[in-house]
Amino acid sequence: MVSKLGVRDVVAAVAASARRWSDRAYAPRRSACLQIAARTGYAEAVVETALDRLFAPIEAAVIEATIIAELGSLEVLDDFVVRPGAGRVRALPIGRVCIVSSRTTIGVAIVPALFALCAGCEVLVKDREDHLVEAFFTTLREVEPALAGRAAAMPWHGETDAVDLGTFDSVVAFGSNDTLATIARGLPLQTHFIPYGTAASAGYIGAEALDNEARARTIARDASRDALLYDGEGCMSLHVLFVASSGRISPSRFAELLRDAFAETGREYPASHAPATTARRALERDAAMLHSSQRVLSDDGASYLLVAGSSNGSPPLLTPRALNLVVVNDQQEAAEYLQRYGITLEALAVSEAGGDYFKLARECGAARITPFGSMQAPPPGNPHGGRPRIVEFVRWIADET
Repeated sequence: MVSKLGVRDVVAAVAASARRWSDRAYAPRRSACLQIAARTGYAEAVVETALDRLFAPIEAAVIEATIIAELGSLEVLDDFVVRPGAGRVRALPIGRVCIVSSRTTIGVAIVPALFALCAGCEVLVKDREDHLVEAFFTTLREVEPALAGRAAAMPWHGETDAVDLGTFDSVVAFGSNDTLATIARGLPLQTHFIPYGTAASAGYIGAEALDNEARARTIARDASRDALLYDGEGCMSLHVLFVASSGRISPSRFAELLRDAFAETGREYPASHAPATTARRALERDAAMLHSSQRVLSDDGASYLLVAGSSNGSPPLLTPRALNLVVVNDQQEAAEYLQRYGITLEALAVSEAGGDYFKLARECGAARITPFGSMQAPPPGNPHGGRPRIVEFVRWIADET
């Protein structure tokens, strides 16, 4: 169904709603924060950070710039426009869109939902039990009542769900590769499927960044936030950290700086209460200590785990709040490590802005190159998983008369 709202009307409503949700005192946000903390076990400070990073960057100028970059103009969503070499074209909504939320990443379904709404689609989100998306949609419908029939969210569960994904024109899903494969098998051929599967993120610290301890401490602090925020869960958390062997600050000394940063960051963003996960970290810590080629850094309660070694060592740890620090001679050695263990990257954090990291990012499939400390704060207009934001929610029609 083509919306009677113009794209600028939708963009304005989205941005106004996000401004309300950027206010920590906004009552619906406060309620959602408490429910998210109860569902995930994260501390309120962690959830507040997640909501800040989600909503504050959603601005009208950012959304409009993304649409223009991908579609050529805003007007093409409202009417036919002339495009060189293509004649008169228009971008119509793909139709009804269903978005399946992630269990871990807070609010990850909201950004694709907003771009689908800007494309003129009807959107249903499979919400989590904390009802975050529905609470945000309630604000959106208050700001722009004409969106009442186009933005909905509801929690539903596996085989008991009354929602048939096969009735939608497009399905967006976040989850494990196995879950996505199951969803794909159940969809008709004509349904456009947009999967976001299992991935990890890595960091690379070049020798130039290890020229003095003050700079190394700053990188360690930022890397610790990338690794510990949200317990290191989700594809945008730091899971593997490569450190060049030729820096003035040795990898061994940097590991100590990182351990100190982990302890400090852990006080700001404490671990969620998950006894089984803590026990698993403790077991992995004890097992790693048996290898003489690895250096193990942790605390008595196993609230975090750092395992430092060479690229010829053990495969990366995927346990929450566990990080492999891998010493390498160059970027090629880092790429070979990732390829050896079949690790697909979402983001690559780097120690120098403007450095020559494109080849490494390309070889390991990363969708973003970002500074340390920003790994889990992607701009809403950036591609997630290397995919565009709005193109996949439209179908093109040309007028050749």
